[in-house]
Amino acid sequence: MMPNTLQKGVTLVELMIGLAIVAIILVVAIPAAQGIIVKNRIVAEINEISGVIQFARANAVDEQLNTIVCPTADFSTCSTNWNQVKMVFGDEDGNGSRGDDEDILVATSLISENNYVTGPGQAIRFNPNGSANAQSSILICHDSKEATYARELTVTPQGRVKMSQDSDKNGVHENISGAALSCS
Repeated sequence: MMPNTLQKGVTLVELMIGLAIVAIILVVAIPAAQGIIVKNRIVAEINEISGVIQFARANAVDEQLNTIVCPTADFSTCSTNWNQVKMVFGDEDGNGSRGDDEDILVATSLISENNYVTGPGQAIRFNPNGSANAQSSILICHDSKEATYARELTVTPQGRVKMSQDSDKNGVHENISGAALSCS
């Protein structure tokens, strides 16, 4: 009588079918996952900028001091290139520029290499009452220029920070005026 042995394993055909199924799933899933990753990076960056701006406003009110948010290349002077690091400082002498005796209160990290930011042509200044020097908008886009990735925050003259929303649920956010964001 022969012993009853149990065979464990897969045939070549079963292995090929399994690999084909995995390949199909990857072809479908990877592009979708990349879109999610791009959106998450942009949302994280706009949230970081929003947090820094809200911190600046709170500091202006708490310290009763003009507080500036601006992009910078060297942490000494403000620039107009919003792709650079954003710094916040208390403008003790009121000249709108960071002096050697004015400490940097907080700064953002550098923007991701595949994203770009456009912003106002001047620094955002918060007055001791929390109001801003002007309405300012900051737009973050992906290098692909797809409008579905665009996000914007607006600082109102009253000092409120408002984030763009997809109000009509078409996949593209709108600014505070209701116009669809564009990265062109």
